Amino acid sequence: MPPTLSARHLVRNYAYEGYPIPGDTTLYDTRNHIDLENVDLRGGVLAKVLLLSLDPYHRILLDPDFRNRFRAWSNWPLIGYGIVKVMRSNHESFREGDILVGHGKIRHEVYTVIPKDEAEHVTLLKPHEKLPLSVYIGAAGVPGMTAFSGWKEYANAKKGEVVFVSTAAGAVGSMVVQLAKQEGLKVIGSTGSDEKVQFLKELGVDVAFNYNTTDMRNILYQEGPIDIYWDNVGGDTLDAVLENSNPGAKVILCGAIGGYNDQPNPVKNLLHAILNEIKLFPFVGTTLKPKYQAAFEEEVIPKLVDGTFKYREDKVYGLEKAPQALLDLMKGANVGKSIVVVSEE
Repeated sequence: MPPTLSARHLVRNYAYEGYPIPGDTTLYDTRNHIDLENVDLRGGVLAKVLLLSLDPYHRILLDPDFRNRFRAWSNWPLIGYGIVKVMRSNHESFREGDILVGHGKIRHEVYTVIPKDEAEHVTLLKPHEKLPLSVYIGAAGVPGMTAFSGWKEYANAKKGEVVFVSTAAGAVGSMVVQLAKQEGLKVIGSTGSDEKVQFLKELGVDVAFNYNTTDMRNILYQEGPIDIYWDNVGGDTLDAVLENSNPGAKVILCGAIGGYNDQPNPVKNLLHAILNEIKLFPFVGTTLKPKYQAAFEEEVIPKLVDGTFKYREDKVYGLEKAPQALLDLMKGANVGKSIVVVSEE
């Protein structure tokens, strides 16, 4: 059997600033082939990639000056969360036909070898029959877990408090607002389009606004002061919150996408945090996962199944669409969780 094409979403050039450019920063590459019958599995598995998650942190991976363990490598496929189907296995824990969910290390290619020393980054997935696979890299996966674990760990919410969530229509933010409404809070949510504002209203957000057309400070002044802020943006949005928060307010720092694609967006009002004794809680969702995994499965999955918790997905079909989908995500053009459908079988 001749080698089979295994196209890739390849990192071509690092991006020091600005948005990732399709065809330049990352590109769809068709030069790679694989011998499906004889490729060395290195004690692991050969898998067909079904679904790939695109996330804001991918922009950090593409910055060569951001030196951490997640850095992407030039001329190699981009990596991230994904769902794959095992085709061949030399690993004692996995069999042909198994569906695996990969935690941040799935290569963006049609066929991928997961060697034994990388098997710790994948787990067997047994999805609920009423949930599509794609939800397990969205609301039932890392974004949902990030929202749930961060909220449980740091919010300590009291009924009637005011919470503000930035990028509230995103994969994480949309779960946060639903958790907050469940606990009886007044929820303010910002997002970047009128279509997303409508989605927030469907989720029950009390005050939903488009930050591109609305004076954010005026909204926070009129509808606040803020008791809890879930920050996905950083920069001036965080400054506006610090100006309009109650003493002792809690700020949960989950992301800072406002500065990912441009020059760093500094916070200027930290004096407000000092004077009002505002508590800042930075966190990475995967750090809290072991503590909250069981509770997440018990409390969140059933509510996704019965429709209590709602979600949206923004799917593109075909790995060749990944470079543009990555740019769309960074510009906020997607509505819901950004997913690349590589294969449907």
